[in-house]
Amino acid sequence: MNSPQFTAEPSPSDADPYPVPYDVIIAGCGPTGAMLAAELRLHDVRVLVLEKETEPAPFVRIVGLHIRSLELMAMRGLLDRVLEHGRRRPAAGFFAGISKPAPEGLDSAHAYLLGIPHPVIVRLLEEHAVQLGAQVRRGCAVAGFEQDDEGVTVDLADGEQLRARYLVGCDGGRSAVRKLLGVGFPGEPSRTETLMGEMEVGVPQEEVAAKVAEIGETNKRFWLRPFGGGAYSVVVPAAGVGDRAEPPTLQDFKQQLRAIAGTDFGVHSPRWLSRFGDATRLAERYRVGRVLLAGDAAHIHPPTGGQGLNLGVQDAFNLGWKLAAQIRGWAPETLLDTYQTERRPVAENVLDNTRAQMELHSTEPGPQALRRLLTELMDIDEVNRRLIEKIAAIDIRYDFGDGPDLLGRRLRDIEVKQGHLYGLLHRGRGLLLDRTARLTVGGWSDRVDHLADPTAVLDVPCVLLRPDGHVAWIGDDQQDLDDHLSRWFGEPAG
Repeated sequence: MNSPQFTAEPSPSDADPYPVPYDVIIAGCGPTGAMLAAELRLHDVRVLVLEKETEPAPFVRIVGLHIRSLELMAMRGLLDRVLEHGRRRPAAGFFAGISKPAPEGLDSAHAYLLGIPHPVIVRLLEEHAVQLGAQVRRGCAVAGFEQDDEGVTVDLADGEQLRARYLVGCDGGRSAVRKLLGVGFPGEPSRTETLMGEMEVGVPQEEVAAKVAEIGETNKRFWLRPFGGGAYSVVVPAAGVGDRAEPPTLQDFKQQLRAIAGTDFGVHSPRWLSRFGDATRLAERYRVGRVLLAGDAAHIHPPTGGQGLNLGVQDAFNLGWKLAAQIRGWAPETLLDTYQTERRPVAENVLDNTRAQMELHSTEPGPQALRRLLTELMDIDEVNRRLIEKIAAIDIRYDFGDGPDLLGRRLRDIEVKQGHLYGLLHRGRGLLLDRTARLTVGGWSDRVDHLADPTAVLDVPCVLLRPDGHVAWIGDDQQDLDDHLSRWFGEPAG
């Protein structure tokens, strides 16, 4: 199961009756775009990533990788590299910032949160994609496109035209691709806004900590936390909703700190300043013909719970192998459509839980009473566990039809005779885990690996895993297996 070698330069595909320089153009090289590029390259798809910014963002914002995203990193052999740059913390206190201990026995070998600087995770995923052969061009903004039956012609802001078989917009909440595609983005505009930045303070740390603890009893959108090097991470509610394209000033921070805390803590020497709102929107469609949307281009929501980056990376994991199958010519007829039918409901659930969390952040008496009630209920292990599993995205079950509860869910990283299960998924192929040692993947062996392992820790005879780690079939009958191999992996070769 050694990884195949890739070339960085695109070459025409013999199977493509309409030769174009690229199979897929991706707009946006954030975490979603970079992960999608890497997933496509695992299947030798010719990928070009266009990033409108010439340089990475100048500020360092810490983001959290939740359990499911850590599992995906392990599935592609990236986890050790990511762990080197992050800081682990317990899988607890995510939901509306309600402080409760992590439930015991979460169903994962990676049951923790990893805090990691946003520019670092972007860099690591981009490097991964480039190592696999993806091309990245910076300073290139999509200005327009036209699609036809064979592909998409993309117009760049500088007048250059590019041609690909598919275009994927991973270009953020203000996605140019989504707007040009004419896909509706209904939802709620920002009602509140929060200032965020890094700066130094002019008072002792003890004074800061005491005031933050006092205000934090009722205001969960306020904190000052030591960030290292003498700097503090500062988050404070804004006075209103402004133009997010315009960064706030240090004076804005001072004014709001004084209004809420009675002091501005002597903040000075800002490293970076930004603002975020609580707008919540979901694209009406994730696909129109040969153009698709993923990540923030398809959904935006408040950052409470830290789910945004994770949701986008998981979109890419779901889409990558399906789009590659379409391009390589073996995808079943409706496979690419399952990207929307599976991922859009997940986004709807995330939007709903962030709406609920934002209500619980309110300082009004009603939401505060509800927060106190939920805080009591979370002492019940089942309630606490359910909310953590929801935020960490390990509760997702895609609808694959009737069957055991495991069907449609992701399989945890169990031990197998070759080590760990996720170590067998680095190539982005399907996997039959066969405890009977009498089944075969037959004509699908170019797309699906087979591991006969009677010792695998499972309470079912055999499982068929999709490349994204979700269980596509459970059973022990060869004909039934063949039917499901055809459902997910097309017709057998030969």
